[in-house]
Amino acid sequence: MSIDKTSAAPDTPGDHVVANPEAAKAAVTVVDPRLLVREQGFGGYVTEFKRKMKSGDLGSIPVVVGLAVIWIIFQSLNSNFLTAGNLSDMSVAMVGTGMIAVGIVFVLLLGEIDLSVGSVSGVAGAGFAVLNVTNGMNEWLAFVLAIVTGTVAGALHGFFFAKIGVPAFAVTLAGLLFWNGFMLQVLGDNGTINLDPDGVVAQLTSYYFSDVAAAYGLAVVVTAGYFLSSFLGNRRREAAGVPSRPLSETIVRTALLAVLAFAVAIVFNQYKGLPLAVVIFIVVLLVTDFVLRRTAYGRKVFALGGSVEASRRAGINVELVRISVFAISGTFAAVGGLFIASKIAAANQGAGGGDLLMNAIAAAVIGGTSLFGGRGRTWNALLGVLVIVSIQYGLALEGIASPVQYMITGGVLLATVVIDAVTRKTQKTAGRA
Repeated sequence: MSIDKTSAAPDTPGDHVVANPEAAKAAVTVVDPRLLVREQGFGGYVTEFKRKMKSGDLGSIPVVVGLAVIWIIFQSLNSNFLTAGNLSDMSVAMVGTGMIAVGIVFVLLLGEIDLSVGSVSGVAGAGFAVLNVTNGMNEWLAFVLAIVTGTVAGALHGFFFAKIGVPAFAVTLAGLLFWNGFMLQVLGDNGTINLDPDGVVAQLTSYYFSDVAAAYGLAVVVTAGYFLSSFLGNRRREAAGVPSRPLSETIVRTALLAVLAFAVAIVFNQYKGLPLAVVIFIVVLLVTDFVLRRTAYGRKVFALGGSVEASRRAGINVELVRISVFAISGTFAAVGGLFIASKIAAANQGAGGGDLLMNAIAAAVIGGTSLFGGRGRTWNALLGVLVIVSIQYGLALEGIASPVQYMITGGVLLATVVIDAVTRKTQKTAGRA
């Protein structure tokens, strides 16, 4: 009888048979150079930056540079562009579209699209107005029901997409038409319902914290929160034996954030104060970013954007995640619709129409979320909507008509998609996609 010596267990726990000691030694000592960046000081970061540029990992660099260029151009054309009043108005105006774009980010991470968000946002505004103003329902109850309407609409789209197998494009296109018709039916013959100017919804965009301590306090909270989060995260990495940022880098990053946060606070305090709409938007961005980057659910969303089949084999409930993502998209569409209704203090037949849908999708894509799925953050919605609103306000100050605004916004969107496609090809060539 022959004996297979290769399958025999070692006599003691420390006696391991190694067929090729040299290869084993090399396997142990090889370390991903990206893990050593933080241990190499400033030179390591320069090397890492060059590597990312060569591999097409551009991140948010293009949109930040583009935003800076846009602001410089419009400020040179009109000195009123970067005034405190104009910047404050821009920050409030961007929240409605930005909220919708946050939901779009979730859908784009799956590599899908939601064309119904504009109409769903209109339904939310109309629903609130009819329930509260026409039928006298309590404002908060009407507010909640309006948002739930968006959640249900999104979940319904997700059901047809995930369970029935209808393409997301077709489902949400049908939703665009259906919910638009539903909104018109709800509003009735009058077509416009004015909101209570002192009510909950109207206050979303008209309320400002006039005390200067509010804006500065928010800047302190954001800066301190970032430092504590980074510091504690580094401590956990050190305890686990994983490479972490040195304390000096955390301090530098915190200092840069503090400069930006307090600069924004100064701008707000030079006008009416800190807008409530901006506070809510920042909270939403922080919470959704945490959900995507720090929770199991967020990892499942990214996994589906990378490969549906691999996610299914890993035990992820693909159908449930897909339905939930479209429900999230519908929810944020409804929230955005209420902010838009707040801005004009009314719900009308034009709500959810015009360029709202395209601006929301463009904001997510321009901000850096990939159309191909698997890459993006909810903060991309903030960057993207800043670009769009900056273009709109800058051209309005110059008295340029809407058709030109559409063409310029379309050009920026096309440039962003081209950069995304080229980046993806470069990453594939570099073996990173």
